[in-house]
Amino acid sequence: MMKINKIWLEHIISIILVSALLITLIFYFNNKQKASQSKHNNTIEKWTNLSFLDFDNPMHKAILEESLNIFDSLRTEEHAELLKNINRYRQQQVLDALNRQENTPIHINKLYEILGMYGKFVFVFLVTIIITYYCVQTLAVYRFILFKRKQQPYLVQLANHIKSRKFTKVQNLWYDYYPALIMLFKALAKVLFYMILFSPAYVLAYSFRTKFDADMLFFMVLLGVVSNAVLITYANKFFTFLISESRKGYVETAKAKNLYNSYSKKGRDGISLKKIFSWKKSFPGHVFDHIYQNARFQYLSTITEQASFLITGLIIIEMALNIQNHLCYELLQNILYANYAIVTLIVFTIFLLVKATEITVDFMLIRQSRHFAE
Repeated sequence: MMKINKIWLEHIISIILVSALLITLIFYFNNKQKASQSKHNNTIEKWTNLSFLDFDNPMHKAILEESLNIFDSLRTEEHAELLKNINRYRQQQVLDALNRQENTPIHINKLYEILGMYGKFVFVFLVTIIITYYCVQTLAVYRFILFKRKQQPYLVQLANHIKSRKFTKVQNLWYDYYPALIMLFKALAKVLFYMILFSPAYVLAYSFRTKFDADMLFFMVLLGVVSNAVLITYANKFFTFLISESRKGYVETAKAKNLYNSYSKKGRDGISLKKIFSWKKSFPGHVFDHIYQNARFQYLSTITEQASFLITGLIIIEMALNIQNHLCYELLQNILYANYAIVTLIVFTIFLLVKATEITVDFMLIRQSRHFAE
């Protein structure tokens, strides 16, 4: 009980400390930007409010700069910078009128906009982590079953098939070597499958699309699942857990108790594809059920690490593909515009998502450990 309470206490303390720091930084940067913008605007507005100056007229701007240089010849660089700032200020007014307030402090509309982007990011993350959770276990279980069936790799099967056949008649050539051709295609498909799983997301994305927009949540989920080697890395980890569990002593005890131990496709004592690919995997009466449950318990502790890789991958995907109206594109834009209040706010929302994932995983581990204790 003390250990459980310690886990929740650590989460609470980390959330309070990090939240206090980031919220303080948000207010600091926001107030600093407001003060700086107000001071900057007051200086420039003295010039833009002069009715006899038309800053759309290049001649007026040239006359103003020459007049300032004549009045104070030692500050020519400052006068040139003033003209540049006036141009930027007037451009910013046009952008603000078009609701593109890139260089402004946080306001209520901007906050709602960021929360909307955050909602989409969380949705993509949740769907991706759930699908990845299923696919990791399914791939690992399928690979383990093939390992137990002692199924050889496709290229080995291809070589053995060719060795076992002797050329007789041309008419029989197709029937003799058709299975070998199928094995070759399967081997090539497997290679392609692994190449996709190990490919960076942006490489896959630009292989299929050249233009990216905000209405592509399904495509984001697909990239999050199959790219950046997340799926194959954790499927291999789960497979390792299965192998390790299958070599423990309780497996022999389960066999002695006459639990099913066949890994064939058919029969009551075997494991069918339906059971392998079912959403909620269960193998009642089979020794593999105990192997799977124990391996799954070990895998749960890696979900936090997997989620961190996934969040990082989604951030890279949104930034690399420049998908507008998405959270991480907004993060990149505000870093470029030095809007550190908005940058800190987005970092804070991502931190909350990471902590929520950690708390959920710890809750699952505690509940599962209680189940094993019973």
